[in-house]
Amino acid sequence: MFQIEEELKKLPAKPGVYIMHDQDDAIIYVGKAISLRSRVRSYFRESTNKSPKIEKMVTKIARFEYIVTDSELEALVLENNLIKEHNPKYNTMLKDDKTYPYIKVTVGEDFPRVLFSRQMKKDKSRYFGPFTSAFAVKETIELINRLYKLRTCSRVLPRDIGLERPCLNYHIGQCMAPCQEYVTKEEYRAQVEQALDFLNGNFEPILNSLQKKMEEASERLDFEEAIRYRDLYNSVKQVAQKQKITDSDGEDKDIIALARDENDAVVQVFFVRGGKLIGREHFIMTRTQDCTQAQVLLDFVKQFYAGTPFIPRELMLQHEIEDIPVLEQWLSARKGSRVYIRVPKKGTKEKLVELAATNAKLVLTKDRERIKREEGRTIGAVKEICALLSIPEANRMEAFDISNISGFENVGSMVVYEKGKPKRSDYRKFRIKTVSGPDDYACMKEVLTRRFRHGMEEAKELEDKQLEKEFGSFTRFPDLLLMDGGKGQVNIALQVLSELGLSIPVCGMVKDDNHRTRGLYYQNREIEIDTRSEGFKLITRIQDEAHRFAIEYHRSLRSKEQVRSVLDGIPGVGPARRKALMRDFSSIDEIRQADVERLSQVPEIPEHIAEEIYSFFHGSVLK
Repeated sequence: MFQIEEELKKLPAKPGVYIMHDQDDAIIYVGKAISLRSRVRSYFRESTNKSPKIEKMVTKIARFEYIVTDSELEALVLENNLIKEHNPKYNTMLKDDKTYPYIKVTVGEDFPRVLFSRQMKKDKSRYFGPFTSAFAVKETIELINRLYKLRTCSRVLPRDIGLERPCLNYHIGQCMAPCQEYVTKEEYRAQVEQALDFLNGNFEPILNSLQKKMEEASERLDFEEAIRYRDLYNSVKQVAQKQKITDSDGEDKDIIALARDENDAVVQVFFVRGGKLIGREHFIMTRTQDCTQAQVLLDFVKQFYAGTPFIPRELMLQHEIEDIPVLEQWLSARKGSRVYIRVPKKGTKEKLVELAATNAKLVLTKDRERIKREEGRTIGAVKEICALLSIPEANRMEAFDISNISGFENVGSMVVYEKGKPKRSDYRKFRIKTVSGPDDYACMKEVLTRRFRHGMEEAKELEDKQLEKEFGSFTRFPDLLLMDGGKGQVNIALQVLSELGLSIPVCGMVKDDNHRTRGLYYQNREIEIDTRSEGFKLITRIQDEAHRFAIEYHRSLRSKEQVRSVLDGIPGVGPARRKALMRDFSSIDEIRQADVERLSQVPEIPEHIAEEIYSFFHGSVLK
C-alpha cells in the first residue's frame, strides 16, 4: 500500500517531474519542480492556497512518482512530453503542438537564414532546441543576424538576385546583401558556419564580446546601449542552457541503466519516442550477487525484449555487454528492421544514460525499505490468512458489500485483491434488479449469482470457441470469497455456490458493535485474529475498500438523479449538455457554486448556456 506521508519524506530536493496517479493508476496530473521535495509536499499542506481544480485533484491522488532531472529546463521539457503523451485529466491542454520554440537554420539553401520555428520537420534544415523562452530565442536570432550579417528576407536566391533593391538591413549594416551579389556564396557560407558554431555551444567568444561592449558603453555613459547589450548577453546565456530531454534525430530509443546493492539491482528504462522522452519504468532484478553490472544488463535486455511488443530502433546502454552483434541480429529480426545497441561515451546521449542511472539509484535507495514493508503487508499478510484458515492459497480474494438507504437504489460492490494488492481493473458494480426494499441478504444472493453465473457462461463460451485463455475478471474465480458480515452472509454465499456447483472457501469479516473489524467467521466458527498482525490489517483494508466502493457507487447514482432532475429546468440544457455537466462536476452543489467562467470550461457548454445555468441558480448573471 502506497503511504503518501511516508513517500513525501523521501522526496529529493532536486529538479524533476512528478506524476500523480489515481486509485485506478491512471495519470491525472504531471508537473515540474525546481525542488521535488518542496513542490510535491505543497499539494498536501492545508496551509497552501490551491485552486478549486487542484483541490479536487489532490483528493483523487492515490500515489505519485517522480523523475529526477539535471535542471529545471530539462524538467520543463520532459513535463511537456509527458502531458502530450498521457493527456492527464487535471492538466491544462494545448490544442496544437506549438509549445516550445526552435531555432532553424536553412542550411539546404544557397544562402541560409536563421529562423524562428515552432515545429521540427524532417527537411534539409538544422534545428536547435527546443527552448523555454520564445522571447530569448527571437533575441538570439536577432543577435546572430546582427553579428554575422545574415539575410532575413524570403527571397529565393540565387533566382531573385538583382530583381529588387537591397532592403533596409543592408543600409544599416545588418545584412551583406547576397540579393545583390555583394558577397560571394563562399563568404556568406563562412558567416553561416560561425553562426552554427555559436548555436552548437561555442558561446564564449560572443559572450566575451558582448560583455566588453557593455562595459565600453557604460564607460561612455551610454547606459541605454549598455542595457541593450546586457539584455542580449542574458538572452544568449538563457538559450545556451543545455538540455537533453528532446533529441533532434526524432528516433525511437530506450535508454537503459542500473543501480545495485549486495542483493538486488534496479534497472531504469527511459522510453524515447519520436525523439521525445515520454516515460520511464524501473524493474527489479533479483539474485544478482555474483553478477557484474554488464551481466545484469545483458540478462535484462534478453528477458525484457523477448516479451515486449515494441522494440525501438536503438538501445543505449550504461555498460558494454557481450554478444552485441548477435543481440542486434535477434532484435532486428523481431522488429523487422535494423536495431542498434550503443554505449554512448560523451555528449547528450551519455548524459541521458547518466540521468537514467541516477533515477535507478534513487529507486534502489529510497524504495528498498518500502518494497520490503509492502511485501510484508501483501504477500506476508496473505500467508497469515491462509494459515489461519488452513487453506493452501489465497492469491485472488474477492469481497462483496451491499449499499442502500432504506431500500433506495440497492447496489452491490465487488473488489478484488491479488497477492494482497487491490486489482482495481477487476472491480465491478452491480445495480440490484430483482430486490426492492432493504433486504441485504436477497441483494447479496442476486449479486453473487450474477457474478458466478456470468463467469461460468464466459468460461463455457471460451471453451466452445476454443479460444486461448485470456481470462477476464468474471472468468477467473477467487481462491477465497470474503463476505462483509458473519454467519448470515456466509450462508447466503455457500447457498449460491452450492446451487451453481462451485467449491470456493467462504469467510465472513465480522465487525464489533463499533463497526470495527473483530475477526473472521469460517466453517461455522469465529476465528480470533491478532489485531496487530499484517493479516488482520489486510482484512480490514479489504472490508473498508468493499464498503467504500459500494458507498461511492450509491452516492454517484443519487447525485446523478439529483443533478438530472434539477438541470431539466434550465433552457438550453438537454441530455448531452446535462451529461457533460454530470461528468465534469461531482454534485449539484458544485454546479451551483461555479461561476460563468468555470461553467464555460466544460467543452460542451458555450458561454451563453453557462450564463443561463448561472442565472438559473443565482437569478442574474455577473457581468
